[in-house]
Amino acid sequence: MRFVCARLGHGVLVLLGVSALSFLLAEVAPGSYFDELRLDPRISPATLAAMRDRYGLNQSLPEKYLDWLRSIARGEMGFSVAYNGPVAPLLWPRVRNTLLLTVPATLLAWLIAVPVGTWAASRKGGWVDHLAAGVTTALLGVPDLLLGLGFLLLAVRSGYFPTGGMASIGFEQLAPWQKAKDILSHFLLPVTALTLVNLPVLVRHVRASLLDVLEAPFIQAARATGVPERRLLFRHALRAAANPLISLLGLSVGGLLSASLVVETIMSWPGLGPLLLEAVTARDLHVVVAAVTCSTVLLIVGNLFADGLLYLADPRIRPGRAWRAWRA
Repeated sequence: MRFVCARLGHGVLVLLGVSALSFLLAEVAPGSYFDELRLDPRISPATLAAMRDRYGLNQSLPEKYLDWLRSIARGEMGFSVAYNGPVAPLLWPRVRNTLLLTVPATLLAWLIAVPVGTWAASRKGGWVDHLAAGVTTALLGVPDLLLGLGFLLLAVRSGYFPTGGMASIGFEQLAPWQKAKDILSHFLLPVTALTLVNLPVLVRHVRASLLDVLEAPFIQAARATGVPERRLLFRHALRAAANPLISLLGLSVGGLLSASLVVETIMSWPGLGPLLLEAVTARDLHVVVAAVTCSTVLLIVGNLFADGLLYLADPRIRPGRAWRAWRA
């Protein structure tokens, strides 16, 4: 419980810092939502002043931030002037849609990276190692924006995949198997793009971690006693190299979230990315801060999950158990 409480305390401090900094940056940015309304001759200055007072835009920055924190306690997460309503009902469906992309992409990237990285490490200097290094280097050199545009071009030119969105027009009238096929067709390209964004970094870290372990004396001794190579790699070496890989899991979630904002915007996936872009363009302060804060929450949850796995896997970060093991 002490470990969990410490991590949760760090997460709360990070959330407060990110939300305050986001609020400050969004507030000092030039322009506001009402700038374009001033150009409309049908709207009088008195009406604009009344709207600014209604939405609390005439308050000082600390007062605005405290009001926003109080709105979180009410479950609203602020008020959107562009949508004329609370932010939370706008945000939660977008968070769900973002998770529908990032969670499968993370699982798929790790399921590919672990065997590929292990195979490359076991064949150091061979053609498998060179092939993996070449492919990962090529993928690392492709920006997320260009990768998303490439998949969008593939959808347009081939005609086999939808060019955007989460479902086709008339989705409700489709048969159950047609609904599953339609969702899968919309789902395939964004998940593939996010998997390719995350894959090269994971493959290289798995390979590097295993190379360090494979040179350890206990691995050499196990190999000399005739332990089969596959069992040596996947049961002993991979387990010994798990600590840095578990730590990498939390970091990979952050990189995948940032990439998902780009991919979602390009492929018109109704996630946090398009909502954040629309809010920044419209200068909708509370939506911007809520979307950034929600992305930070997802990042913190991913890191907490990785910390929990590391706590279970490594007794050295559990001082009480490590002390009792040493005394025994």
